Amino acid sequence: MANKLQNENSPYLKQHAHNPVYWFPWGKEALTKAKEENKLIIISIGYSACHWCHVMERESFENEAIAQTMNKFYVSIKIDREERPDIDQIYMIAVQLMTNAGGWPLNVICLPDGRPIYGGTYFKPQDWQNVLLQIAQMWEETPETAIDYAERLTAGINKAEKLPIAPIPEEYTLQDIKSIVLPWKEQFDLRDGGYRRAPKFPLPNNWLFFLRYAVLANDEETLNHVHFTLEKIANGGIYDHIGGGFARYSVDGKWHVPHFEKMLYDNGQLISLYSEAYQQKPNPIYKNVVFETIAWAKREMLADNGGFYSALDADSEGVEGKFYTFEYNEFDILGEDADLAIAYYNITPNGNWSEEQINIPFVDTANYNLIEEAGFTTEEWDNYLQEIKSKLLVYRSNRVRPGLDHKQLTTWNSLLLKGLVDAYKVFGDQEHLDLALNIAQFIQNYCTQNNNELLHQPEDSNRRIEGFLDDYAFTIEAYISLYEATFDESWVYKAKDLANKAIELFYDAATKTFYYTASNAEELIARKSEIMDNVIPASSSTIVRQLYKLGLLLDQEDFTAIADQVFANVFPYIKSYGSAYSNWAIQLLEHHYGTNEIALTGENALEWRKELDRQTYIPNKIVLGGTKSTLPLLINKEQLESKAYLCRNNTCSLPQSSITHLLELIK
Repeated sequence: MANKLQNENSPYLKQHAHNPVYWFPWGKEALTKAKEENKLIIISIGYSACHWCHVMERESFENEAIAQTMNKFYVSIKIDREERPDIDQIYMIAVQLMTNAGGWPLNVICLPDGRPIYGGTYFKPQDWQNVLLQIAQMWEETPETAIDYAERLTAGINKAEKLPIAPIPEEYTLQDIKSIVLPWKEQFDLRDGGYRRAPKFPLPNNWLFFLRYAVLANDEETLNHVHFTLEKIANGGIYDHIGGGFARYSVDGKWHVPHFEKMLYDNGQLISLYSEAYQQKPNPIYKNVVFETIAWAKREMLADNGGFYSALDADSEGVEGKFYTFEYNEFDILGEDADLAIAYYNITPNGNWSEEQINIPFVDTANYNLIEEAGFTTEEWDNYLQEIKSKLLVYRSNRVRPGLDHKQLTTWNSLLLKGLVDAYKVFGDQEHLDLALNIAQFIQNYCTQNNNELLHQPEDSNRRIEGFLDDYAFTIEAYISLYEATFDESWVYKAKDLANKAIELFYDAATKTFYYTASNAEELIARKSEIMDNVIPASSSTIVRQLYKLGLLLDQEDFTAIADQVFANVFPYIKSYGSAYSNWAIQLLEHHYGTNEIALTGENALEWRKELDRQTYIPNKIVLGGTKSTLPLLINKEQLESKAYLCRNNTCSLPQSSITHLLELIK
């Protein structure tokens, strides 16, 4: 029999619809039942592409005996963390406070009112059954113990990441930046790139910070490590050399064996990162990665409505990575090209992934010698390699595909939108801009409602989920990037309207903080701020950075004042753990080095913008342009003859007659 998840839209929830556990979705029915029957609640959180979520389902949630225990003593609620990140955030903090660890699946046992008393991630079946029985017995015999612990834990959840209001410094110095960078750099892995740890996550915002810092501070050593890391990631098995796109992380320290799930948010950010890195150092590997990743997203993740789907599963046919890996003899389909392809992608008879005795295509620097030995020019090799990849892709496409999570999340679509715009600005491919504009139209049509309010995802027959702070922050960022690429000012004013709505819904003037959930949202056991940057930058750091941009574009001091105060509150904590404050650290670079406001006027403004992005890398800039403008920085600079102005700190240069002259000013 199907449980209460059978009518859900989320692929993750639907996966559990025929478990013998009588799952409820999050909602009034389950919460009321728990209170009326005085039953403890199990809150189990995961997502569709999560390998260990599938394992625990198979081992525990499909186990009749365990299901019987859960059904008898508990009200069990399944949550898709990507649908309800607000709920996930609270219970993740709870588990981290209890265990000093976190991850998915996330399983938390709560009082009937939702306050947590016990939690963890993956449990083996016997361990889970024992926990269930012991907690149920405690609730029956000594409920006061559970209630006392819940009170203390909930107080800890409310206190976590709550920052005092700090004075705004008169200036941010180079020493402030170095106090963050120096201990952070000690974690660099000089042999394999990234940091000395396993598993290894790409963390695009971290490397974006180091790229910008290294150029601004003229730190050659750091710059070399950024490019070394980006090449290692692009050449490793974490990158899909056959079909494009990146997996979420590698389980080892060499970027070799991926956890094979592909997430839209990673790939959107990595398109941005590799585009910007190419602008600083035109490495053909970066360009290939950008174009192949965009091709993958368009081929496998694009919906008819112009928006993109969320994720591809790590598993197919119940086996992790089966869709992406190769037996040695499968390369025989390449005929006479097989030997060179086998050598280039490090394919071995016994498998280069020794644990599974199967091959994950990857490249290392030694493989480049093969190209010279085979007598190829660079251009010839690129064409030859594309033919090999095409043949392998066609062959691979006949396999059973990994599951697709067809959710369309506003935040993740905005991240991809910005990635596409960044690629367009650097490489000039019109298709990239067209795809980005289609996503913007998708957000307008399906994720925006009256009064400039965003939805977290398009409304479905079950529910409407109002937007969270990250939906607003990243959509604002995407719209500003569209303006900078097209000089269509409607995007600036759409961003402004969303910023005003975000301040209205999420900003607390008393505590000088942005909350993750809106003031009119469903009341949970805590209302949290999202301060620390993770694999996706924090919603707070992102909204602050966009308020600074809008403050410059619109000369709107109230935006700047809010951003100044929130940044000042966070600033003392950045040096404690640079990796977890990388987006804040990027803003710190702008505070110290300033922002180059580049105004391009006249009928050639767009062509000059393209020339600017092709000629040089300026990490701290915002670009405005057009002939008839309502933006303060462009008013009174309107003329048919093209001119370029460099503005900093409320002062603009004399008009420059070419981009070359403008760049001389900046230098």
